[in-house]
Amino acid sequence: MGAKDITEKNLEAFNDVFADIVNVLLFKGNNLMKEKDLESATKDSMFKVDGKIHQQERDVSKFWKNGEVRISILGFENQTVQDSKMPLRVISYDGASYKQQLLDSNDEKNKEKKKKSLYPVVTLVLYFGTDEKWSTHKNLLSCFNVPEELKPFVNDYKINVFNIAWLSDKTIDMFQSDFKIVAKYFQAVRLKKDYKGSMEEIKHVDALLKMLSALTGDNSFEEVYNEGNLKNKKGGVTMCDVVEKIENRGFTKGKEALVRQMLEAKLVTEQQIADLLKISVKEVKKIVAKVPVQA
Repeated sequence: MGAKDITEKNLEAFNDVFADIVNVLLFKGNNLMKEKDLESATKDSMFKVDGKIHQQERDVSKFWKNGEVRISILGFENQTVQDSKMPLRVISYDGASYKQQLLDSNDEKNKEKKKKSLYPVVTLVLYFGTDEKWSTHKNLLSCFNVPEELKPFVNDYKINVFNIAWLSDKTIDMFQSDFKIVAKYFQAVRLKKDYKGSMEEIKHVDALLKMLSALTGDNSFEEVYNEGNLKNKKGGVTMCDVVEKIENRGFTKGKEALVRQMLEAKLVTEQQIADLLKISVKEVKKIVAKVPVQA
């Protein structure tokens, strides 16, 4: 599994975030799923093709201990681009889970596994694309060209896709975890708004910023946290803090590039650059020391 996949999953793996996503997207904001009722599930499943064992994995998977009535498992699949084969992937993951339940129920050697009740499997596909909604390939039949005469005999299988960037303000405001920040950010990108962040304190700072870096391809989120003093900030970190650091970082880099260009052109002196940019000659010299001006 690639590093990008791992970082995307970190935030959703926290029970408070996982439960929050399910409560908002599936239960319309009703707090039915509790953090304490979640436990990590085995994500890996095995299947055999051409005599070889292969492994497949869900992005995030949890068991929901809903009293003593049943146990449900919910898996997330993070997507930044539409995948025409997603219905096939989801049905293979879900099918593997049901297959494992069947094997456990027939396990004569392990009485504990045999005692467990069968449980339904639900998979959520979280789509973070901002250019267009995930509007096609939401069911199994969309993956094939099926003759009309045959359609009544081919079982369909729908998947649950949620367009995060298209969630309404009302829905986004229902989130109580750090996922609210993620949803608000992608909504702003989709609407081409100038994102300034919010004053809400981030609970899982490292995981949130790594997820944003992974999904957007912009490492600034993660880098400003590692390079700056945000880790030790008193009173907690907010997205306003993060955005401000990113903007300052961009300004600094732009200023450094401008200083080097002017000195390389040999049209101005260090003192003239300092006066023009309203900085000290000492700062100009520091910039030059970082990346020496080419002769």
